[in-house]
Amino acid sequence: MDIHTWHKESEKEWDIFAPMWVKSSHDMWETGSRKTIIPFFAEYVPEGSKVADIGCGDGVGSLKLAKAGFEVTGVDLSKVMIDFAERKTAHQPGLSFIQGDFNALPFMDEEMDAAMVINSLEYTGDPLLVMKEILRVIKPGGYACFAILGPTAEPRKKFSFPRLLGDKGIMNTMQPWEFEKMAMNSGWDMVADIGVAKRGVDYKKLGHFSKELKQAVSFMWLFLLQKEVVD
Repeated sequence: MDIHTWHKESEKEWDIFAPMWVKSSHDMWETGSRKTIIPFFAEYVPEGSKVADIGCGDGVGSLKLAKAGFEVTGVDLSKVMIDFAERKTAHQPGLSFIQGDFNALPFMDEEMDAAMVINSLEYTGDPLLVMKEILRVIKPGGYACFAILGPTAEPRKKFSFPRLLGDKGIMNTMQPWEFEKMAMNSGWDMVADIGVAKRGVDYKKLGHFSKELKQAVSFMWLFLLQKEVVD
């Protein structure tokens, strides 16, 4: 399907899925698969930076960024998600939300210091186009933190596999290693990366494994990228 149809289908699916997502999102960020993201992000991005949380969902990650001292604007395709986010963060300073399309982000050129893009690039019809759009809104030398689902992460079964049965899947098949190659060829430099293992996997026992093999047993892989500065 074309990009417009893809994004309309994605918006519809996430509007429907939002109430279920909200039930578990807090635990994901506090004790689950996303608990290491904010510390990883804050290790490299200066406090006080203007951050776009692209694919913010119900705003839990955006709220944690704001509480950590960042000025945050959350963007999501789903109006239902944005409504949840605004209700649960109404009294938090330095935090706002916008419903928006990742293909045309609601920011001026080089307006933001950084972006956080957690498991949302996978739900776009043209990841390279979205990467270029994120690059557009980030200042030279600014940062972007991406999380890309591992090859057997559970969400891929729900949102990607149905395409093989002829249904309208809303998740692309991009793997972490593919994302890295794409990023390195589209104006980004690698600063750091780290894996989030699937349940039952101990990375300490896989020290001799290559990064690609570790990614194969990851739930997701985190990348901290920096926009290249052109002289």
